[in-house]
Amino acid sequence: MFTFTGGSGGAWRVVESRTVKGEGLRAVESLAVAREPDDTAITSPAWTLRGFISNVRYATKTEVETLRSVQQGLARPRATLAALIPIRKNAAWWALAQDERREIFEETSHHTAIGLDYLPAVARRLHHSRDLGEPFDFLTWFEYAPEDAPAFDRLVDRLRATREWNYVDREIEIRLARAA
Repeated sequence: MFTFTGGSGGAWRVVESRTVKGEGLRAVESLAVAREPDDTAITSPAWTLRGFISNVRYATKTEVETLRSVQQGLARPRATLAALIPIRKNAAWWALAQDERREIFEETSHHTAIGLDYLPAVARRLHHSRDLGEPFDFLTWFEYAPEDAPAFDRLVDRLRATREWNYVDREIEIRLARAA
């Protein structure tokens, strides 16, 4: 379980926060990311989002192996920038059968293929929140070096231009820099 707590005094300074779609989150100065709930990680918490790492749900074995062979880990020394993007999909998405979601996710939108174009520069970790009753379905955490910020911008622009994003009804983009 991971918690993302917005407030004051976290390890990541908020550079920019914008509501892409739907209801926003309260503005905060910083963000703390903890593997387990940690009440001491941040002072004056404004909000906390929780998620867990799970199996890859829409990718084939070959796609997963390809991703793992290229993806680098998080917490790389040069990756001093990050983004937290909480996303909620609408009821129409969740009414689809698993194979229908896979078809939209990969066969039509090419989500995995797009992500591969930006590896290893942009590392990511997906957290599932829907089954926890959280306000978002997914919390995606990205880390990258300052020189890779334009690549990150292209990545999110390409993903948002796909058919899959027609099902998103709430999305926040929080850009971060490692606090000094």
